Amino acid sequence: MKEIKLIDCFDSFAENKEKARTLRVDRLIPILENGDDLILDFAGIVGVTQSFIHALISDLFRKFGVNILDRISFKNCNENVKSVIATVSDYMQAAEW
Repeated sequence: MKEIKLIDCFDSFAENKEKARTLRVDRLIPILENGDDLILDFAGIVGVTQSFIHALISDLFRKFGVNILDRISFKNCNENVKSVIATVSDYMQAAEW
């Protein structure tokens, strides 16, 4: 299992969707393609935008299917972050591919 501490990559309010996309392409996808599970540690992140979370994880649903959530853990999320992750995850699971 590989862990990524998001505070090492983003400010405490994570909103830059281009940086989220880069993290997804450069680190998240290779970890998952390698067969490893993933922990996204949100310690120190006080807030996120929906577009940030969408850029970070939505393509993972397209690439790996809805069961990708079985391989990703979201750690140290405050209520705001949990809510946004849930919104994006629910939307992606409901989407028809």
